Amino acid sequence: MTTFTEYLIVFFVSMVPLIELRGAIPFAYGFHAADPAFRLLPAYVIIAVGNMLPVPVIFFFARKVLEWGKDKPVIGGFFTFCLEKGHKGGEKLKSKAGRGLFVALLLFVGIPLPGTGAWTGTLAASILDMDFKTSVLAVIGGVALAGVIVGVLCTLGFGALFGI
Repeated sequence: MTTFTEYLIVFFVSMVPLIELRGAIPFAYGFHAADPAFRLLPAYVIIAVGNMLPVPVIFFFARKVLEWGKDKPVIGGFFTFCLEKGHKGGEKLKSKAGRGLFVALLLFVGIPLPGTGAWTGTLAASILDMDFKTSVLAVIGGVALAGVIVGVLCTLGFGALFGI
């Protein structure tokens, strides 16, 4: 496999919901272990860009799609559930975070647990009616934080296994 193909793979993996950066970084470390010509720093940049690329689309359209589908047969119940859950969770987060909503969103995206990535954080920001610029900055900060955490864990794990 060529290095370009490996970079392309980590780019597309970083765009997949729930996997995102958290799954793409271990892929990059695996490629680096197999082929030292594969560089981790450019991979990190590619992964971060791939993870952030869907954010504007999610911010501006996901809520609209959920609102459009809430009264449709088959999907209506699920879409309504998503909107209500997001609204309740958003109000709860607002009441606890107060003026610290930016930091709360940054930490939510930055803690690398399943379901807390850029996709979910951006959808939450949209449901909370946060402004776009603040939301994007918080998500970028969260992606960077998650990248550092996952990178350290991969360095320790892959370092122990392969001496990277």
